[in-house]
Amino acid sequence: MSEADGFIAHERIAANGAELHVARAGAGAPLLLLHGWPEFWLTWEKVMRLLARRHTLIVPDLRGFGDSSKQQAPWGAEEHAGDMLALLDALRMERVGVVGHDVGGAVMQALARRAPRRFSGLFFFDFVYPGIGARMSEPGRLNEIWYQSFHQMAMAPALVGASWESCAAYIGHFLRHWAHRKDAFDDVIEEFIDNFLKPGNLEGGFAYYRGAHEGRIAMMRGVAPALPPIRVPTAVRWAEHDVLFPASWADRLGETFAELDFSLFPGVGHFPHREAPERAAAEIEAFFARIGWG
Repeated sequence: MSEADGFIAHERIAANGAELHVARAGAGAPLLLLHGWPEFWLTWEKVMRLLARRHTLIVPDLRGFGDSSKQQAPWGAEEHAGDMLALLDALRMERVGVVGHDVGGAVMQALARRAPRRFSGLFFFDFVYPGIGARMSEPGRLNEIWYQSFHQMAMAPALVGASWESCAAYIGHFLRHWAHRKDAFDDVIEEFIDNFLKPGNLEGGFAYYRGAHEGRIAMMRGVAPALPPIRVPTAVRWAEHDVLFPASWADRLGETFAELDFSLFPGVGHFPHREAPERAAAEIEAFFARIGWG
């Protein structure tokens, strides 16, 4: 294990046939923090510095992202959930709280359905869940979700990764467009571009969309199988100004989560943990304290 700046330590852990890069910090009741796309562990750094006073933080790069192993096959929420359960086994952590966003939120739902007793609570920022349904594909949304189809095309990594400038234009577009506070990633933007230009990282992130495609199409068509509610205590803080996942889409969360603590998160877009890290950390800390975890 090597120290980054005396606060965050980094290691590689063998799990489920892969080596997963994990950033670790803090002490106390453990929390697993799961990033979305186009992100990797660094998206949580500001929140980590605030939560570490009362929680042990386990912050992996999902397979295909950051410095974790890469995959060739489609790798959706179920596959990532298998990786995360193996990671917890490798760390000898029987029970943790989980915080996630975007892709991480999809992985959390798979985790809670497969192994609910291993999770003290679930804390979500904006993410896809079954209740969104056909709204995802309404005509007015097509200009927002086009990237989900593009990422499944064989040429996508070559086009985006043709140069540093092309990658910066593409990744930078989403980090700015989806944020309400447009400077939320300015201090780390070069690190984000460098990360996605590492061998296999564009392909690895895009593989999620191939893995998730069938399930999302079924959700949009209204033919996805009905699932019982998740009974792990859950908090959702939905961003007020998310242009990708509008706040109105939170209206059916109660059908998916039986024990739900919901409120809007004002003044931010798709990335509350970067746009308002102090408030994000306070909300996370308060929820886990309320359920007796930390």
